Amino acid sequence: MAFYIDRRKSKVWNYYTKLGDAYVECNICKKQLCFHNSTTTMREHLVRKHSMRNTLLSQLKDDHAAEAAQESSAQENGTKRPGQAAPESWVYPGASCSEPRSEVIAELMLEMIFRDLQPLSVVKDQGFGLLVGFLEPGVALPSPAQLAGKLRHRYAVVKQHLERYLQTAQSVVVCVERWSSHLGCTYHTVTATFIDEEWRWARCGLETRQADGDEGGVGEELSATLSQFGLSAKAVSWVMHDRAETRGPLEKTPGWSSLCCAARTLQLCIQAGLEVEQVQEALSVARGIVRFFQQDAKAACSLNSKLEAINKTKLKLAMDVASRWVTTVEMCENLLDLKWAIMSVLEEHPKGALAVQNLADHQWKLLQDLVLVMRTIRIATSFLREEQNVSISSLMPCVHGIMATIGQQAGEAGAVTKAVIGVIGSELRQRWGLAEEGKVLENPAVIASFLDPRFKEMRFLSPSLRSELHQRVKHLLSQLPHHQSPPAPQLGVPNWGHKAEGGDVGSQLPAAHKDRCSSTPLQSIYDILLGKDPTESMPEIHQQLENYIVEPLCKRSTNPLDWWKNNEHRFPAVARLGRRYLAIPATAVPPGQAFAAGESALEHRRAALAPDSLDQILFLHQNFEFLESLKKGNESWSSNPR
Repeated sequence: MAFYIDRRKSKVWNYYTKLGDAYVECNICKKQLCFHNSTTTMREHLVRKHSMRNTLLSQLKDDHAAEAAQESSAQENGTKRPGQAAPESWVYPGASCSEPRSEVIAELMLEMIFRDLQPLSVVKDQGFGLLVGFLEPGVALPSPAQLAGKLRHRYAVVKQHLERYLQTAQSVVVCVERWSSHLGCTYHTVTATFIDEEWRWARCGLETRQADGDEGGVGEELSATLSQFGLSAKAVSWVMHDRAETRGPLEKTPGWSSLCCAARTLQLCIQAGLEVEQVQEALSVARGIVRFFQQDAKAACSLNSKLEAINKTKLKLAMDVASRWVTTVEMCENLLDLKWAIMSVLEEHPKGALAVQNLADHQWKLLQDLVLVMRTIRIATSFLREEQNVSISSLMPCVHGIMATIGQQAGEAGAVTKAVIGVIGSELRQRWGLAEEGKVLENPAVIASFLDPRFKEMRFLSPSLRSELHQRVKHLLSQLPHHQSPPAPQLGVPNWGHKAEGGDVGSQLPAAHKDRCSSTPLQSIYDILLGKDPTESMPEIHQQLENYIVEPLCKRSTNPLDWWKNNEHRFPAVARLGRRYLAIPATAVPPGQAFAAGESALEHRRAALAPDSLDQILFLHQNFEFLESLKKGNESWSSNPR
């Protein structure tokens, strides 16, 4: 079969095949579109469905304008514009018009590498070469060294853009993720989170470097990374980490406060609960059953035939991973769902030395009770994974909700499950500083919840703690750098230019005070009766806080950043504090990754990258699309980041 592409003058035709006179087919997704001698629909499909806005939109727009002029001229003459062959060279956005097609292909290969986390050596793979050779006969593939040079250049350009963007941050939260490669090397990936001037949440990758094995040098490494992007250590509000051993060295850095990732902390709390002896025994037997069906082909075949009879073939037994509690829940859920079929197969299995131990009735019941408890915690993690709940402000309501719900479940559970719930609740209180009332307000997550308009009532705190929290926030507001804000509207002040009901104010005063009325302001006369107006001596920032407190609560589905963007002008000082605390993420990595049951495909690919290009590829992967989206929304961005 001959490979044929109908190339027209517009570059859009590089992505479509013409099907007769009225239809075209997208070469990427094979979707068919109507064609009426205009490529508008075709261009919009590429932008909307295939995210080509970043790379091709500006070029396609220029082509579309020229094409529209030609189509208009053709319609005036009553003729159709004939298809024309495409020029042999076209430009990649940002390249010169004379750039050959091979250079464009090399740039697109580079984008594939950092968007999909592929190694530079992919261009040497035989299958990749066959594919490119079929699509573009005669093209000379770039060498890994050539791609490395292009990668360094792209990294330098994007880094300059990121440096400029980071200068808009009032304060940043640094997150440190520790992970290992397939070669056994340990790396630290450093990201910065903050809320920019437009109240947009930003999570920017800064650097990935190999850990030197000395945890004490983490603070120095972070300081060096910050200086590369024009940030000083003073710009850091908090440092979020995902390993307990990292906390000590970070706390020794002056001015830094360290926080542990919520996903990691939750894992430690649940892991402690599952270490109850009876639970460990039941889980050990459960893992033995799963292992048996994974290793015995005959038993697995028998199980599958029984599942087909009850239409449960989609359920599969899977071994859990000790470091991810979600996998333990899924293992137990699958065992419970397949209990009847599993017990039937085990009864048919020959007894003796090859016999596999089955769960006793009380152990099946224990797993069932544990799954109910763990589902409650899984609901909380689902809440924290939603876009509007990425901030640490959503954490404390979830933690208190978990403790309250599993506490109710303990009343109907058995003795072992009660013990598990007791351990988990104790760990939650201890690790998040909830065990002692005096330390509750030291947790920045509590202050962040108060600055979230959805949770500011702080229903999980006692009245005395709420009052103390308000005083603490007043103190924090008074410590903010001086920032002149517009005067607050004067509410409830009498209009002294009008007569009061029943005559003039002075005429209703006792005769003894009439002589003083001409020299004493009327407001001070009211002070004699009612005392001094407390709002007059109250600082403006405290008035803003009081007004914020009495604001109605927002719906739980509201994004708090959207609310603050619309109300910043009403509470400017409180908003500045909110921008600082709401920028703290609940997890050191994106919550979808933090609470996942296993590694994603991109994490797996990351671990396979070569050390020499790993930092630059990950940097572009984390930041390229994000900065491109900012450029489209801000006309002040130019091709030169400086």
